[in-house]
Amino acid sequence: MLIGIHGLANKPPREALAAGWKAAIEEGLRKNEKVAGYEINFQMVYWADVLYDTPDEDPENRYREAAPGTLKTYEDSWWDDVRAGAFDLAGDVLDALKRYFGMDAAAEHFLGERLKDLARYYQDRNIRETLRERLKQAILDHQDKRIMLLSHSMGTIIAYDVLRQLGRRHPRLAIDHFVTLGSPLGLPHVKYRISREQPPVRTPSIVRRWSNFADRRDPVAADVHLAGDYEPNASGVAPEDDLVANDWGGLHHKSYGYLRAPEVSRTIRRFL
Repeated sequence: MLIGIHGLANKPPREALAAGWKAAIEEGLRKNEKVAGYEINFQMVYWADVLYDTPDEDPENRYREAAPGTLKTYEDSWWDDVRAGAFDLAGDVLDALKRYFGMDAAAEHFLGERLKDLARYYQDRNIRETLRERLKQAILDHQDKRIMLLSHSMGTIIAYDVLRQLGRRHPRLAIDHFVTLGSPLGLPHVKYRISREQPPVRTPSIVRRWSNFADRRDPVAADVHLAGDYEPNASGVAPEDDLVANDWGGLHHKSYGYLRAPEVSRTIRRFL
């Protein structure tokens, strides 16, 4: 069972977004793993309607197939190791982003606007509990199945928080594979909030494997390496970081681009 939870900002209508995620997964499997015709059991956990009155109808945010030859694996470089330590330093998040990652004005505006959603999540208990409950219920509805939880952007924070709660209330529950895409879980403020609400900052106890995928050009996933930020759980499970090339372009944060990246396709195919 694949369960997906989306991220920051307004989104297309529920059905359109779910169809886009499924299409991206299937395109990645078809083009990267040569797997076609496989019926994917997928459920989208949608929460944009809690923060936005009407869905996003911009056709630019609807799914489209990748241009030929654009789905490529990421090749590691030595500079990524330098960047991995950037967020161990103190300082304002936006200043650190600009200093270490050369954030341009467009990326700064994007991050500033999108982080308003995260602020509302942390500041409004009703919103926070509503978003968590939607994912929690989806997981409990399928607890008799093998579950891969695919989370993107702010959805990775909601997912992490829910998994920590479920670990306390349903210790026999298991999430076979927790996948985070373009995640802000490495941001200092996010780790601080976790340490206040659900210490320590570690892998949720019910997670059997955690894969974290990030494009180093993605301003939301500024700290692309979570392995150094989250302690292993009692079973020794820690985040496994993997850099990818999000082909969607722009700020390289789009969920569709992550879901069809070759490294993500390989992970999904192995789960299936």
